[in-house]
Amino acid sequence: MLAYGELVAFDHMAADARLAPDLHRRAVLCEMAAGEIANYRRLADRIVALGGEPEAVMAPFVEPLAEYHETTEPRDWLEALAKAYIGESIADDFYREVAAFLAPGDRELVLEVLHDDRYAEFAAAEIKAAIEVDPKVANRLALWARRLVGEALSQAQRVAAERASLTDLIVSGSGDLAAVAAMLKRLTTAHGARMSAVGLSN
Repeated sequence: MLAYGELVAFDHMAADARLAPDLHRRAVLCEMAAGEIANYRRLADRIVALGGEPEAVMAPFVEPLAEYHETTEPRDWLEALAKAYIGESIADDFYREVAAFLAPGDRELVLEVLHDDRYAEFAAAEIKAAIEVDPKVANRLALWARRLVGEALSQAQRVAAERASLTDLIVSGSGDLAAVAAMLKRLTTAHGARMSAVGLSN
């Protein structure tokens, strides 16, 4: 799932770069897109080392992620940044939580792939700057963020329902359903803090 997420992130960062208002911002996103491909390659190599075939093991996650991105296509530069800042960050938080249940080597690989948060920092700075120039932007982006979260949760529930092995990993790794609920609360708290940090109402 993470490998395919990195591959899709490359596609969308490269596309979002074309929405950039200047060459500097376009270059930043293109550089970050290149980093996503490097991350994908590391994960794909690990899949092969485990005896899997990347295309085959990523296939179950293609449709849910495609539907998420089709229903949350950004209309402009700020919506693209908010999608990256909100949507990608929630996914990264989830992957970090689940990484705790993996074997040490795989846990370290996941955490290393997720470690670079330059894009989130860049997106946050751009969003805050835009709100300072025009405070009305905050309401529009807050509504957009809520839509992003709703669509992400919908597709996450679909994946969980269709991939029993993932659900089993989370439940068994957490210990019980109460621990799963606590994990979801941590994800929600982190999301709220992220929204507040850039001046968006949660």
